[in-house]
Amino acid sequence: MKSEIKARVNPEQIDMLTKIIEAYDNLGIVSTIEREQGLVIIRGTEDTYPELQKILNHLSFRIKIE
Repeated sequence: MKSEIKARVNPEQIDMLTKIIEAYDNLGIVSTIEREQGLVIIRGTEDTYPELQKILNHLSFRIKIE
């Protein structure tokens, strides 16, 4: 089962994404891969992966899962 999610967001939203994930009792850790392109990786665990997906699907800003 997966535990990492690569995603692309508007670069201005990276900080907000990090804060949202942290607010959910640190379900995962957001790391920036390429800031200019908004490419991030969210590292969770096999147990938190489904909940992370659910959260990402309901954000108020656009995110593309890669």
